[in-house]
Amino acid sequence: MNGPPAFVFYTERRLVLLTGFKAGNLPELLRYLRRVSGASIFYHTHHQYLSQHFEKPLFHNDFAKWTARALLEDVLAEKLTAIDLLAFSSIRQLRERIIAVIEEHITGSTRPAREARPDDLFHFCESMSFLMPTGIVADSVDTFFDKIRDISNLSLFCHFFEARLRLDRPTNDFSLWLRGLGEEQLASRIERLDPYAMTLDELRDEIVRVGESR
Repeated sequence: MNGPPAFVFYTERRLVLLTGFKAGNLPELLRYLRRVSGASIFYHTHHQYLSQHFEKPLFHNDFAKWTARALLEDVLAEKLTAIDLLAFSSIRQLRERIIAVIEEHITGSTRPAREARPDDLFHFCESMSFLMPTGIVADSVDTFFDKIRDISNLSLFCHFFEARLRLDRPTNDFSLWLRGLGEEQLASRIERLDPYAMTLDELRDEIVRVGESR
């Protein structure tokens, strides 16, 4: 008799590419925000969460960072970094929200758009991700929480960030699997964790605590 489906932990290899689109002011930024791929939107709003470890950056996405540094638009930068990424279930919704925040700022401004220096343009990038199994497999809930301790930050990012937004799944992969086993309470507790409010190491520790409290 077959047991429950195993959870296969994946990791990824990422290739970051320049799109060729670059902006020197807010109207240009808006124009390309509408044109670039979803992979570009995901990259510029999420790559810092993969690279950060112990220090949280002042601005959590590239759009906020660039508008503050290159355009001196501190108020807009604060609004962009305050966007709750956990509130969106698709890249399309996130793109629309970023565009709406910038449009509202431009509409409410009484001065001409500031121009970035030629050496400080916003260069749109996008990342290509290639998923591959890590060789780590959990065949039960108990072994799942044991294996969580062993996976890399890249694997954690893949299952918690990439899966939900970029791969357009209803939740993170861990909660999806646990819910399929009837572990609704565990799935919900992990689902309630805010990965944007902590480092990946802290996120792993919180997931381990959920398992320890069973």
